[in-house]
Amino acid sequence: MNWKFTYSDEIETESFLPDLNLSPMTQRLLWQRNVRDIDAVRRFLSPSLDDLHDPFLMDGMEATIARVRLAIQQEEKILVFGDYDADGVSATTVMVQALREAGADCDFYIPNRFTEGYGPNEQAFRLAHERGFSLIITVDTGIAAVDEAAVAKELGIDLIITDHHEVQEQLPDAYAIVHPKTSAGYPFQELAGVGVAFKFAQALSGEIPHHLLDMVAIGTVADLVTLTDENRVLVHFGLKALSNSERPGVKALRHICGIDGPISEETVGFMIGPRINAVGRLQDASPAVDLMLTQDAEEAAELASEIDQLNKERQKIVADIAKEAEKMMDDDQSGDNDAVIVVGKEGWNPGVLGIVASRLTNKYDRPAIVLGFDAEKGEAKGSARSIDAFDLFVNCMKVRHVFKHFGGHSQAAGMTLPLENVDMLRDELNLLAKQQLSEEDFKQSMDIQGTVDIESLSTKEIEEIDKLSPFGMGNPKPIFHIENEMKEVRQIGSKKNHLKFQFTKNGSMLDGIAFGMGDLYTCIAPSSKLEAIGELNINEWNGRRKPQIMIKDVRVSEWQLFDHRGARDIEKKLPGLDDERDYAVIFEDDGHVPLDLPVLTKESVIDSEVDSLILLDLPDSLEDLASVLQSHKPNKVYACYRVTDGAFLNELPTREHFKWFYAMLMKRGSFDLEKDGDKLAARRGWSPSTIDFISKVFFDLEFVRIENGLISVHPTPSKKDLSESITYQNKQRKLQVEKTLYYSSYRELKTWFDKYMEETEPSVKEEVTSGF
Repeated sequence: MNWKFTYSDEIETESFLPDLNLSPMTQRLLWQRNVRDIDAVRRFLSPSLDDLHDPFLMDGMEATIARVRLAIQQEEKILVFGDYDADGVSATTVMVQALREAGADCDFYIPNRFTEGYGPNEQAFRLAHERGFSLIITVDTGIAAVDEAAVAKELGIDLIITDHHEVQEQLPDAYAIVHPKTSAGYPFQELAGVGVAFKFAQALSGEIPHHLLDMVAIGTVADLVTLTDENRVLVHFGLKALSNSERPGVKALRHICGIDGPISEETVGFMIGPRINAVGRLQDASPAVDLMLTQDAEEAAELASEIDQLNKERQKIVADIAKEAEKMMDDDQSGDNDAVIVVGKEGWNPGVLGIVASRLTNKYDRPAIVLGFDAEKGEAKGSARSIDAFDLFVNCMKVRHVFKHFGGHSQAAGMTLPLENVDMLRDELNLLAKQQLSEEDFKQSMDIQGTVDIESLSTKEIEEIDKLSPFGMGNPKPIFHIENEMKEVRQIGSKKNHLKFQFTKNGSMLDGIAFGMGDLYTCIAPSSKLEAIGELNINEWNGRRKPQIMIKDVRVSEWQLFDHRGARDIEKKLPGLDDERDYAVIFEDDGHVPLDLPVLTKESVIDSEVDSLILLDLPDSLEDLASVLQSHKPNKVYACYRVTDGAFLNELPTREHFKWFYAMLMKRGSFDLEKDGDKLAARRGWSPSTIDFISKVFFDLEFVRIENGLISVHPTPSKKDLSESITYQNKQRKLQVEKTLYYSSYRELKTWFDKYMEETEPSVKEEVTSGF
């Protein structure tokens, strides 16, 4: 990811709101959110329903309320026309309940995603006219229904549009439009569809309808609108209402989801919202509205069970389509989807394609449009999701001519287009994206609000941060940065697909959980200095509460050493290697390389950047390895060598060993190595190799002669130091290599490597051992 450090340590938290008992971290978070005076802090930390804006500041509200009251007085039939997502279902529930409580003869209609598509349509309006409806009120939809508004006028139906989606070039000719973005005098323009419906209910009843706040929380959180200003107030109180709701539908959903205790924005986003959305993704969404409107607990339980089953079916369909779409991407060599992904197939369920698009965007870090093809109609229908740097709405409006229908936001959209226009859409959006975006734009970004010192981090501080909730768009859950040595890292989960870290500093420890990052286990050396970013929370286990960080991304900025010395089956311990950047290092080339990698020797010169070196055997000298490290400066080194008959286990004989053996030769005159070597070794408690080694050193120095295994003293030996013997030098060198590279601790080994991974080039000094 792109890590964006959004904070500055220059903020003088001591002088910021000194009368408030807040930690420096919380003060910094408020400052970043532009909450910088006492009133703003009060409104942020202690929201009040009194902070809600007057609904009549919204254009069209007075005309709408007057028309509805007239309809109630004249006993007209009112139809609420909703949408099939969680916001639309919630908005429909709020509008229907508010109208019925005011005495209206009211029903609702949600179009079928598969047979009618998104938004109002002529057939539905004509059917409503046949059934005697004279007033239609849309919720969470309608701002693009120009043709349908003309149909309503033709039929003599008054059409009131309440919506929150982006306004297009032409507004429908409706009786009234209630929309924050068409109301210059309304202080907040980012309400969800259910928020607009709630403001209507407030205007109609003349008071704040507290009993509808539970629905407002669901739709506002699920629709990912900004949780600032009025939305923050609505969700703050809406979550409390949801947690304590006596609505049978909510209680049934809580039971089917296994929700105990208070409901948070995360509960809505990951458990309640997806289940409501699942209904409209696979069939008519009316059962979801029925669930929220029913007063019968038994009916609510049956509807909740049906909805839960639909959600499980939806999950399987999404997984299957995502797998097909990813294979299309992996197999695509054309480059046509380089900047914007546009994929489609006959038979893909249009109801789940937004979720699939989200998965593709997250995996490939680029905007994605996923379409279901209908050859019979000659249409492609689907959904799109985008990255931060690419505004879908603005860019799709530049190619509006390729669509039959289009609507949405900067990051999400839905569309229908002729099949023959799919290639044109792909080509034009890719061209626009390549003109606007840089390589960095195609990486996911994460804004970081602060760096944490684990020594001072406490559960009290995390609890204080949680007071900034509800978190969401516009008020994201804070992401924090830590940089500490790891005490350990290990894989967890039944499939070993998650990681658990333990960071340490001066005796203080912090656990970190990284979901879905299990495949990084072989890429992180246990003692590396790791940087991580994530969300802070409190882990409760067996009555103990301690801070932990839920990790979103990690990085290691320094080179890493992976210690697999002496291990067998090293292929299983190594990550997926790249034969263009990773090299097997061999010092004694016997023609056998256990890895499918290019081989690097001490004489090799590699011009390209080296990522990893896998050391498969020990060098003859430390200088040889130092030269390789200094020449290539790898990011990772894997020590995979073994020792079978090491010099270190057969220690270098001492000076006394040599003196005694020479004195013995002088006394005896000669010695038969083959006949008496083992006997002498046993009597002295030496190994036979020690006798052999001393003899070879003396031979090198011309102290003795050896013929057919018989060793005798040279009559006129010259005076030489032991270190002048080639055999002694080789033994000494091998001993030092094994001591330094094989029998050292991990920290000692890492320290030795560090010297040669730096820019300077220190020399390798052999240990000095005097002769006799």
